[in-house]
Amino acid sequence: MSNTQSIIRDEGEGERRWFFGGGLHIWKARAEETGGSFYVLEDHLTQGKVTPLHQHPDHDELAYVIEGELLYKSGDSERRVGRGATIVTPRGVPHAFMVLSESARILALQTPGSGEAFYIAASEPAGEAGGRVDFSKIREAAESTGVTVVLGPPPFKKP
Repeated sequence: MSNTQSIIRDEGEGERRWFFGGGLHIWKARAEETGGSFYVLEDHLTQGKVTPLHQHPDHDELAYVIEGELLYKSGDSERRVGRGATIVTPRGVPHAFMVLSESARILALQTPGSGEAFYIAASEPAGEAGGRVDFSKIREAAESTGVTVVLGPPPFKKP
């Protein structure tokens, strides 16, 4: 990390962006602040939020569940995870998740930090009422950045 300054963001602090796949991202550390090593965001999600089956070919991902419950799928494995769980997804591994609880908060880190290009392209500054879900923008951001590869629809049955 080439940054010579510590990064400190209290609860609720950080750039707020509405993700077109659903959810509010609060950016805790941007890649430019970490010399490109990584980025960190807090993701606020609501029940039923689901991701398509996807992978990050060149980025490792860590997710820490601050609160709530998710169903996480990787390969043939499907597991319920809750508060305090840590999920490490190595680069290139297909995965997806669905929010089971009424709401959830996840702290996500991806390395290297160039992975944030997808999330910035697939979001907009958050307004007071949140934003719209637009999966066509998710696909466009995935294709234009190459950071995320959408492999298929969400691999979950409706709860």
